[in-house]
Amino acid sequence: MERIAQTGSTNADLLARLAGGERVGEGHWLVADRQIAGRGRLGRAWGDGLGNFMGSTVVHLGAGDPIAATLALMAGVALARTVQTLAPAVDFRLKWPNDVLVDGAKCSGILLERSGDAVVIGIGVNLVSAPELPDRATACFADKGAAIDRDRFADTLAVAMVDALWTWRQTGIESIVRAWLPLGHPVGTPLHVSEQAIDGLFDGLAPDGALRLRRDDGETMLIHAGDIELRRPVEEGK
Repeated sequence: MERIAQTGSTNADLLARLAGGERVGEGHWLVADRQIAGRGRLGRAWGDGLGNFMGSTVVHLGAGDPIAATLALMAGVALARTVQTLAPAVDFRLKWPNDVLVDGAKCSGILLERSGDAVVIGIGVNLVSAPELPDRATACFADKGAAIDRDRFADTLAVAMVDALWTWRQTGIESIVRAWLPLGHPVGTPLHVSEQAIDGLFDGLAPDGALRLRRDDGETMLIHAGDIELRRPVEEGK
């Protein structure tokens, strides 16, 4: 575990090391106290906060590994297990593929970036404070009564990631899917796929980890990638 006081982005740092020929081993984490140029999916900025978790690690892809995109589900399972261990009283759900939501508000983000046969996994978690975002509600675990030390969180997450990565490699993505489903939003949850402007109901996951979206006409679509939002059910008379 490598801890630094401040950087632009832990993901960018590890990508630069890999591009420079450095062998960053699996299981190594770069964790920053502050991150001034953090980013999330679709180019969104990811705000930092002292006491929050901001860190990145590397997975080296090998022959026989599941497809790289399914590492998103693997990372989500590892993150959820960490939350279960350190904040057992907090009721949370995973939003496909890996966002942690508490009362519908976002508490974390995961960004995967590939460099050759390496995938850098960056994770940000609102432990003590949450940024205000214009397009979604946010929350932190401290506001939910869970006091989580950043370094303890980092160490627990590193162990959970090793375990989930072993499962991903040795028993396949279907095992990760089975682990994800009890942690995720329940079947029947109304969802919106932003990029395609499509609405439907969550209908579980396909064996390869794709999201099953049941449309109003009964058709089931498979979503392999996309920005998913939870919709509030429409109340009668409105």
